[in-house]
Amino acid sequence: MDTSNRFEAAQTTDGRYRLLVEAITDYAIYMLDREGRVTSWNPGARRFKGYEADEIIGRHFSTFYTDAERSQNVPAKALAEAERTGHFEREGWRVRKDGSQFWAHVVIDAIRSPEGELVGFAKITRDLTERRAAETKLRESEEQFRLLVQSVTDYAIFMLDTSGHVASWNAGAQHIKGYAPEEIIGRHFSDFYTEADRAAGLPRIGLETATQTGRWEHEGQRVRKDGTVFWAHVVIDAIRDDAGTLLGFAKVTRDVTERREAEAALQAARATMIRSQKLEAIGQLTGGVAHDFNNLLQVIGGNLQLLSKDIAGNARAEMRVQNALGGVARGSKLASQLLAFARRQPLEPRVVNAGRLIKNMDEMLRRALGGEIEVETVVAGGLWNSLVDPDQLENAVLNLAINARDAMNGEGRLTIEASNAFLDDEYARQHDELSAGQYVMIAVTDTGIGIPPDILERVYEPFFTTKTEDKGTGLGLAMVYGFLKQSGGHVKIYSEVGAGTTVKLYFPRAVASEDTLVGAPTGEVQGGEEAILVVEDDDEVREVAVSMLTELGYRVIKARDAASALVVVDSGIPINLIFTDVMMPGSLRSPDLARKAKERLPNVAVLFTSGYTQNAIVHGGRLDPGVELLAKPYRREALARKIRHVLANQAQRRVAQGAQHSANAKTIKDAIVLLVEDDALIRLTTTEMLSGIGCEVKEATTAQEALKILDEQPVDILLTDVGLPGVSGLQLARDAQARRPDLRLVLATGDSGVKAEAARLGAILIVKPYTPESLRQGLENAMKNRR
Repeated sequence: MDTSNRFEAAQTTDGRYRLLVEAITDYAIYMLDREGRVTSWNPGARRFKGYEADEIIGRHFSTFYTDAERSQNVPAKALAEAERTGHFEREGWRVRKDGSQFWAHVVIDAIRSPEGELVGFAKITRDLTERRAAETKLRESEEQFRLLVQSVTDYAIFMLDTSGHVASWNAGAQHIKGYAPEEIIGRHFSDFYTEADRAAGLPRIGLETATQTGRWEHEGQRVRKDGTVFWAHVVIDAIRDDAGTLLGFAKVTRDVTERREAEAALQAARATMIRSQKLEAIGQLTGGVAHDFNNLLQVIGGNLQLLSKDIAGNARAEMRVQNALGGVARGSKLASQLLAFARRQPLEPRVVNAGRLIKNMDEMLRRALGGEIEVETVVAGGLWNSLVDPDQLENAVLNLAINARDAMNGEGRLTIEASNAFLDDEYARQHDELSAGQYVMIAVTDTGIGIPPDILERVYEPFFTTKTEDKGTGLGLAMVYGFLKQSGGHVKIYSEVGAGTTVKLYFPRAVASEDTLVGAPTGEVQGGEEAILVVEDDDEVREVAVSMLTELGYRVIKARDAASALVVVDSGIPINLIFTDVMMPGSLRSPDLARKAKERLPNVAVLFTSGYTQNAIVHGGRLDPGVELLAKPYRREALARKIRHVLANQAQRRVAQGAQHSANAKTIKDAIVLLVEDDALIRLTTTEMLSGIGCEVKEATTAQEALKILDEQPVDILLTDVGLPGVSGLQLARDAQARRPDLRLVLATGDSGVKAEAARLGAILIVKPYTPESLRQGLENAMKNRR
């Protein structure tokens, strides 16, 4: 080929290359001379950088660099590297004509002649701003996700490879399972499972299920690094790429131990509530049965006692009557146990030291249990006092001891312990109707056969027993349960089959001094000549009572209901004592009869009798203050002694009232009143009222301030609001009365529901809003109501 043809071909090739470069707009493609000046400029360069060809050709390419890079001589270094190696490639910020910046990918290639001489440089630039922004956004998103996962501490979130080895580990996983990342990454996740679960293949089942269905969810026990076990909720999700290839697993674990414990506690609380409701329903039924049963026993027992006088001297007949009376006594005990379970037994609590009472029972217990039972009594030093009915406490301990004897088949060891105890808030939340605080605990422990767990919940039910048919009635523990609940206490049984049983009785602590317990009176019973009104709706019971009292020498009037009795009272017939049943038909209740009778006959005495008191004269399980009760069925001797006791008390009150008029020289006008009220406005106005009627006033806003004043200054009357913050006015009144028995108490409240508690304290109740006149009347009543 001659020279002219080669030239034409070359021209054609150069033209094609030029057309190619000129057609590219996504890349800036241009030439630099050896010094770096622009010698050519394609449309892509014009679009990226904003310069027209005539504006940039001849200028140095460092124009496109930032000031920072020019100061660091980056353009010259780029050319030097391209000349030395033939190629330079970098990414960085570049500057457009308008001063804006873009992220560029730059390639500089050295151009040499066939002889190897450097002719210049070819430079290709691509705008990667959008791609870099997307990558930055992706990196930020990935970083945010990483921070999110790492910040979660309540969940263990980590990755597994396809074979189940740990590939990542977040802070929650370290918190829950105890492993640092370097300790666990690479190990198989089955290390978290119990031996039993690993043997059952549970880790394998989890991965296989997640692989097949995409997800596996499970709750079970897992093991921490230190070997402790927790309850976990686990989710395993399969991770696949767009093509569906399994890449590994995402595993999320949450510690749900507290939740399960809370659920278990809730279930236990529900079960306790159901048991309590069941026992309450049974108690209502047994209480009603006991009422009718006691009336029947009263008729039988009363007639037998009357009959005993008619057959005096007939030994055989006397023996039969005594046997029958023994049956009545057993029936009476049975009814008493039913009432105790139903919490309808009228208690007469005293402040007692349970340890002293238990020690005094030692001889009785040894006789009741027999010589083969070893009895040990342990009383802790510094034992607190408790407010409890001592007779019923003895019965409860005796019942438990006899149950223990039967459980040991008459041979073993019985331990009775008394100590102080504190039941905290958590324990109180788990047991219905129990308040946290200080208690006196009595524990009765035997070495018997124990109680199986499946029947432990039923042991308090009346007539339920594990004994043979010839032993026990199934009422012993029922009576103990009712007595404890009625006394504001708590009973708990711990038992292990074959090892024995412990029954723990808890009675609230009493801070008052121990009461002196007086023994039952002895000697021949006496009657009298006073007039007694017998009020009883049951004809047979009424006739028995009338006959007994007539034999004792009393003049007897009878009525079949409260309304009829009030007619007798209004008739003017002299009456010294009203002997009335508590539960009677009709609109007029027995307590109302007593109140109306005393209004008409201030010196009349009242004695109630009942086999089932309900809430007429018993509140909070205790007889209302000043109330006298003779429980049915009663014997002639008990009736005679109780009548003389009530009449003697009434006579003593008349003497005391006469003496009080001369002894109480101090009037309301010079009384010192301690006013306890947290509301500033009420305190101010009440102080003005008190000053207006001549009282000297001392003020306090809390129970603590009031007790300090009582300890340091003279006070005649404590006038306190019931609803004080912190320690209530009722508790303040109790504490004040314990420190100052001679202190008069006045309770101010808008809640009439505290009447019973006020009466128990011997306090006068004034109802808000009170006037100066009602306040004065309340204070005057308090001054008269000297305890």
